[in-house]
Amino acid sequence: MTANCTHLDKAEDVTPSGQGCVECLASGGTWVHLRVCRTCGHVGCCDSSPGKHATAHFHHEDHPLVSSYEPGEDWWWCFSDEVAFKVPDSPTFTYG
Repeated sequence: MTANCTHLDKAEDVTPSGQGCVECLASGGTWVHLRVCRTCGHVGCCDSSPGKHATAHFHHEDHPLVSSYEPGEDWWWCFSDEVAFKVPDSPTFTYG
């Protein structure tokens, strides 16, 4: 399934930027689910959240890959190719 994403070369060994959405924490906002940018480690909220900060980060920085920052989830998303997939043996991140 990873063959559908053409941006895996953008993935780096990252450390999540925090325990919550960077922008929501700064503004007092809330989130539904969290995503980690696999290029720089930015933690942003999902599109079900009011701020949609993970998508905004993609548009601002052109970092196409995120993964879930939720317990028990190990999927990735490529914004550019609009495809969800798993990367075997990739580190998973969970907050809390």
